[in-house]
Amino acid sequence: MKIVLYEPEIPPNTGNIARLCAATGTPLHLIEPLGFSLEDKYLKRAGLDYWPHVDVTVHPDLDHFLESHDGGVVCSSARGGTLLHDFAFEPDDAILIGPETRGIPAEVLDRFTRHVRIPIRSAVRSLNQSTATGILLYQALGRTGQLPG
Repeated sequence: MKIVLYEPEIPPNTGNIARLCAATGTPLHLIEPLGFSLEDKYLKRAGLDYWPHVDVTVHPDLDHFLESHDGGVVCSSARGGTLLHDFAFEPDDAILIGPETRGIPAEVLDRFTRHVRIPIRSAVRSLNQSTATGILLYQALGRTGQLPG
């Protein structure tokens, strides 16, 4: 399992996701452009002292990531897809999460057939990126028998 943040914008969200990845032993891939520097103090603070335990790779674009990934890609989208509780994750999936302010662009979504969505009430537009990533990752790890400890 891998987490892939496509053009992340908000440093504390990425820091929280890095901490999540450290806790689960999940590699984190960041697709440029990033909306911050990896030296950003808010990014570092959100990840606290867990950064040395994060397997993080930065890619110049999505195609660069795909060249290094052998498994499937699962797009997370509030706009549609299979409900999370019905979704069949595979052990080598990469969960692709879009930028906070706009989500995964349509031209990127169209490249992949496996889309998952977290059910939420219609009064709420979407969940926070790091919250959604945690929900998706733990569900995926649990379904594929990869939860640590």
